[in-house]
Amino acid sequence: MVASTIKALPTEVVYLITAGEVIDSLASVVRELVENSLDAGATRIVVYINPQQWGVRVADNGWGMNFDDLQQAATAHSTSKIHSPADLWNITSLGFRGEALHSLTTLADLEILSRPVGGTEGWQFVYGDGGKVVNRKVTAIAPGTVVTVNNLFANCLPRRQGLPTPTQQIKAVQNVVQQIALCHPQVTYQVWQNYREWFTIYSGLSVEKIIPQILPQVRQSDLKEVQLKVPNSQSPVPSRDVACSVSTPLSTLVIGLPDRCHRNRPDWVKVAINGRIIKSPELEQTIFSAFHRTLPRDRYPVCFLHLTVSPDQINWNRHPAKTEIYLNGLSYWQEQITQAINQALLISEANIKESVYTTRVSKLLQVAEAKGSYNFNYKSTDSNTKNLLQAVAQVSNTYIVAEHSGGMWLVEQHIAHERVLYEQLCDNWQIVPIESPIILYQLSSAQVTQLQSLGLDIEPFGEKLWAVRNIPAMLQHREDSCEALLELSWGGDLQTAQVAVACRTAIRNGTPMNLPEMQQLLNDWQRTRNPRTCPHGRPIYLSLEESALSRFFRRHWVIGKSHGI
Repeated sequence: MVASTIKALPTEVVYLITAGEVIDSLASVVRELVENSLDAGATRIVVYINPQQWGVRVADNGWGMNFDDLQQAATAHSTSKIHSPADLWNITSLGFRGEALHSLTTLADLEILSRPVGGTEGWQFVYGDGGKVVNRKVTAIAPGTVVTVNNLFANCLPRRQGLPTPTQQIKAVQNVVQQIALCHPQVTYQVWQNYREWFTIYSGLSVEKIIPQILPQVRQSDLKEVQLKVPNSQSPVPSRDVACSVSTPLSTLVIGLPDRCHRNRPDWVKVAINGRIIKSPELEQTIFSAFHRTLPRDRYPVCFLHLTVSPDQINWNRHPAKTEIYLNGLSYWQEQITQAINQALLISEANIKESVYTTRVSKLLQVAEAKGSYNFNYKSTDSNTKNLLQAVAQVSNTYIVAEHSGGMWLVEQHIAHERVLYEQLCDNWQIVPIESPIILYQLSSAQVTQLQSLGLDIEPFGEKLWAVRNIPAMLQHREDSCEALLELSWGGDLQTAQVAVACRTAIRNGTPMNLPEMQQLLNDWQRTRNPRTCPHGRPIYLSLEESALSRFFRRHWVIGKSHGI
């Protein structure tokens, strides 16, 4: 009989394998230790990294651990966060597996100093392989915890060789801290590298205060925050196949307004659930789709979504890094996200007075100061009109001067009208027959196929001639409909065609408009879903707020002083 070749792995090998799943880099050490600090209620966390020595230290001012806690802290699968299988469906903490500290004892040298809040003494514990305590003593320490990890992967040197370069690892640590700060803005994070302070992220009441610290080119006024909430009246019945079984706390969506900030890479659409950044291609694609036709070509949005979901609707037990989850009721949340983004992009009475004293406004005022005056054609207005924006004048037959309670706007008439027409086309794309066909000359087979794909009836009409017998409704009364059809024949999907038709049929710059025409355009534009940019991503309006005008005209000066008295 042939002896069996299948044997149970030794315990130390099992621990080494599982440790490698949880701890795979310096960044993963930082993530696990910082999340432990957050679970301990810390409001200040200091991270020290020494890549050359493969070391990490994390200090916090959290609740701390007593002697008994420290005795068990590094043993396998020891945790204070869950105690039964049912707890896996009610996870409210960042950590719950009880693997991180034990894994570190398998892969590195581990030391913990801690003193509980209200405790009279602190303790220093040193752990050996397998989480066994090899040394302990009383030590002086403020309430909180300091965890020190040295010689990471010293017993598994090939693991070090397979890791990214030190520069890449440092960048990964920075990314981990920034992601955690987005999810927990109420905490101050300080990071030191090789005994020198590297960067600090200061606490804020909301994530709007954090993003400009991570993206210095983005100002807080470039961002818009809205809240998503599932009220009881809309909560589905308790079940694991729906979005939420009970009323949940507020979820947060922060977007970069598309007329003010965007990225050249799709690297700043971030999704978090219950305090942790996750990978969710479905939710990310929902966000990208909601920004469609609001950004310039090859530009991508700035967006941070933090959903607070009932714990029984999430299964975190999918991947050791806890970045991939099972989320119930995905389609429900996709609908909520789309509605929230649409709400954030609107121009309404609530946000029309928002502070937008941006660099563009500063430069415009500087130009105005150099030129000495503004020249525009004044148009009288009806004071009884109750629109948010009141048409006042037209500048260079291109810009509409609009007044509101907080200042005035300059609205570019062509692209504002283009936005109006584009959304009308999206909602009601119509192909209508025409009495006399439009004759096109020398079309390629690809051009003919393209026009047919848009729903147009096109047929040969002679040698190198083609007759088009129906066209988009907006083109039927235009003299340049032939040129428009040629433009449509050069490719693109239906939405591309809708953009092209909207652009061609929108009112041209240089066209005089009377006051009622301007007011009607302003009214139609304000009602669009995405009024901040045209379908090509260009900003439609420039805001000159009353506060900016006041600063420019020095209205804060004392009268006597301004007269030289």
